[in-house]
Amino acid sequence: MTSGLITPNDFGSGTAPQGKNSPLLNLPESIVPMVIETGARGERAYDIYSLLLKERIVFLGTPINAQVANLIVAQLLFLAREDPEKDINLYINSPGGEVYSGMAIYDTMQFVPCDVATFSVGLCASMGTVLLTAGAAGKRFTMPNSTIHMHQPLSGTQGQASDIEIHARETLRIQDRLRQIIADHTGQSYERIARDSDRDFWLNAEQATEYGLVDEILKPETLATE
Repeated sequence: MTSGLITPNDFGSGTAPQGKNSPLLNLPESIVPMVIETGARGERAYDIYSLLLKERIVFLGTPINAQVANLIVAQLLFLAREDPEKDINLYINSPGGEVYSGMAIYDTMQFVPCDVATFSVGLCASMGTVLLTAGAAGKRFTMPNSTIHMHQPLSGTQGQASDIEIHARETLRIQDRLRQIIADHTGQSYERIARDSDRDFWLNAEQATEYGLVDEILKPETLATE
């Protein structure tokens, strides 16, 4: 929005820069690795993300905004069209971001006919945690040293009192919906999710597994057998 109101759609952890000016989103294209594949028709160059997409791997490695969400949604829809019965693997290393954008990814994950397996690598915070726990049941994984985080939606509304009241109601609606989503996917009660996410709530891999945010910790022996 450009009205001067800050909408209550930021579910970021505050631990990393976010938004369109984030350095994570403005890295020069030259640092994206290129991979050369040699086949019967000669050599072909792929950027690393396109090569991963060929293997049905989608990587969310930035704060979540509309641009990032549109790219993730497009990849999920493309892979579902390519093979509606084969799993998609979504790797998440994200501090969170805009709730509305994150919900676009969430709804697409639930909409596509194929299972979306989720993997936490590095930091999975805020809206990133919602997406992590929204993976297909039994297919939500975390690396041993990942950190997982929950908290309330952030809002900084400015303007007239009536505008502030409207946006406060919207923030509460979003908060209620996010808590219910996490409760549904973890098996925890809504009341516990509300209590634990009232302030920053950090979990390591073992704690996240016990909590029900993920199903399994991927250890070297696990990776070797897949």
